[in-house]
Parts: sequence; C-alpha cells; structure tokens
Amino acid sequence: MTTEPDTSRPQPIEQALELRWTVPEPRLVGGQVERPLLNMSASLALSPAQIGQIRENGTLDSIRQELDGIYTGIDDRQPHDIRFRQVGKDWIGEARTGWKVDRAASEKTLLKAVLGGETRSTLTVALEAPARNVSWAATQKIGHLASGQSSFAGSPDFRVHNIRTGAERVQGAWVAPGRTFSFNALIGPINSATGFQPGYVVTGNTLSTEDGGGICQVSTTVFRAAFNAGLPITERHEHSYLVGYYEEPGLDAAVYAPSKDLRWKNDTAAPLLVQTEWDLKAETLTVSLFGADDGRTVRISEPAISARKPAPDPTFMVDRALEKGAARRVDMPAAGMKAVITRTVTSADGKQKKEDFVSRYKAWGGVFAVAPRDDRLR
Repeated sequence: MTTEPDTSRPQPIEQALELRWTVPEPRLVGGQVERPLLNMSASLALSPAQIGQIRENGTLDSIRQELDGIYTGIDDRQPHDIRFRQVGKDWIGEARTGWKVDRAASEKTLLKAVLGGETRSTLTVALEAPARNVSWAATQKIGHLASGQSSFAGSPDFRVHNIRTGAERVQGAWVAPGRTFSFNALIGPINSATGFQPGYVVTGNTLSTEDGGGICQVSTTVFRAAFNAGLPITERHEHSYLVGYYEEPGLDAAVYAPSKDLRWKNDTAAPLLVQTEWDLKAETLTVSLFGADDGRTVRISEPAISARKPAPDPTFMVDRALEKGAARRVDMPAAGMKAVITRTVTSADGKQKKEDFVSRYKAWGGVFAVAPRDDRLR
C-alpha cells in the first residue's frame, strides 16, 4: 500500500535572498581615467528550515556550503594587466581588478538581513589591482602607437592554426624601456608538444613539412607594427623568395630559430605592450603596439624595385594522398627582385634618421605536389 502525498497542505516556499556588491572597473579613455561601477549580484535560495535555524542559532552555519560556493565564485576573479580594445577610432584601456570577499563584514550584514526578514543584502568585496593597472598606464601616458596587419587569406587549416598559436604567444608581451624584443625567445620551442602543427617550409629550392609552418605570418606582422612605430629594428631577415601572403615586397620578416630572429628595441621612455588580434572571417592578423608617444613621426617610402628575374620552372614534392599522374599546386611562382624601402623617423626635436631596408628575393618557380615515384620528382 502506498501513501499519496498530502497536496492539500501548503508546501514550504523557499525564499530568494539577493546578494549584491558594487565595484569600480576603471578604464582609460583618451588618456583620462574613468571609473564606471559594476553592479553585481548572486542569488541565495533559503529554505524555511534554514531560515528557522539561522534565527534560532543566530549564525549562518546552516547555509555555510551555499555561501562558500558564492564566495569562491567571486574570489576566483583574478587581476589582469591593462589591455586595449578599439571602439570606432578610439582605443580604450581596460584592466581587471581581482575580487576578494570580506567574509566577516559581509556575513554580519547578511545575518542582520535574514533576522530582519529582508530579501537583499550587501557583500563587502575588497579589490586587488593588477601591477599594470589603468592608473599606472595613465601615469605612463600609454596609448596606441602603431599597428601592422597582414592577410592569411587562402591559408590551409594547419597554417591558420599555427598563426593563431604563435599570435597567442605574442599577445600581452611587455617590453621594458631599453630592452630588446626577441620573437624567437618569446615564441619558444616550435613543435607538436608546444601546440604547433606540421606545415610547409622552404627547404633548398622546394618545400618540406615542419612543425610551425606559417609562423612567419606572425613575425612579419610584428615587424610591420614595430616598423610603423619607428622603433629600431636590430635584426630582420627577408624570405628567400617573395611569399604571396605578404603582398608588398620588403615588409616581411622570416624567422627560423636559432639562425634567424626578429628583434627590435624599445628606445622610448615607457614600457611597450604588444597585442595581437586575428579575424578568421576577414582572414587578417593585426599586431598593435601601445606605449608613450614621444612625438616621433614615421615616413615610409614605396618599395624601389630593381634586378627583376623571371620565375623558373616549378619544383615538385611528394603527397602520398595523390593518385598517380595527379598534381596539386602547393605554392605560387614569384619573380626574383631587389626591393628597397626607406624609413625616415623624425624625432620631436626635428632630428631625422633615414634608413634603407634592403630585401633580395630569389626567383621562385612555385611547387606542385605529386604522387610518389612520379617522373617529375627526378
């Protein structure tokens, strides 16, 4: 015999208690610090039994587990250094403060609210500012200096993956005044264990596969940002041939640790922040530099092209997935040439530094993939 529940009696109803806290979230707009407030809340459901125990014992012990869960969620917020995002033509700097609930103060207020039959209570939350916070950035007069961009349109999936992996390593890097940025040192080892996938790299007069193929898209874009900012470029290597992804000649930067690195110096009086952003829909990578504007201006010439050489015949590489006789174009041909770009940096006092960046590209016949034992491999 089963007993049906008695639905004629009113069932106990839980009471929702709203916990609120208000904290400032500073931001840097046009060099000025603004302090908008964040109004946050969390809901705590109290059963009639729990309310009764609180009122009887005068403590919050009956809801300790629920409170600890809410506190942990708030305390998990860690401070993050300032980052910038573009809104229209403006750059807004935003840091993130860490939060820590003052449990003693908060529970004193909460106990009073429950005993008084209130449905709201206020949490006291202490703030932990990051080392590089908004006020610090305002003091340093940090703002947008320059950006560089490149397109990876048409890249195979492995190349897009490696570009994103490399860009993530660069994102948020700081370069102190007088220090030199090293791309290879920042990226670290490039292999499958560090998240990179096999991709095409130039080997002699053809292509082969190595982990990290496509990483030069990232170094090229970093170079363009530093170049446009007028920073001293202390090491830069052009590719052996003109790579179609990088469009205009003379603005690429090849890296291959340990022999080829991209290095530039922060010769300003303030720290420099490097930020990366990729747009998978537009297939673009953007690198932006933020620091103190010392009044320098930068003028970059169009590339002066000479010593042109026509592209030779293509070379061939093996693709075991292809059927006999089939061929798939892997890389486009490119003419050989010499390209010279002149950069003129004028300091605030009118002094000029003019520098030629010379790139020499070999003629390149492009590459086709063919099946194993194809006669064209000979």
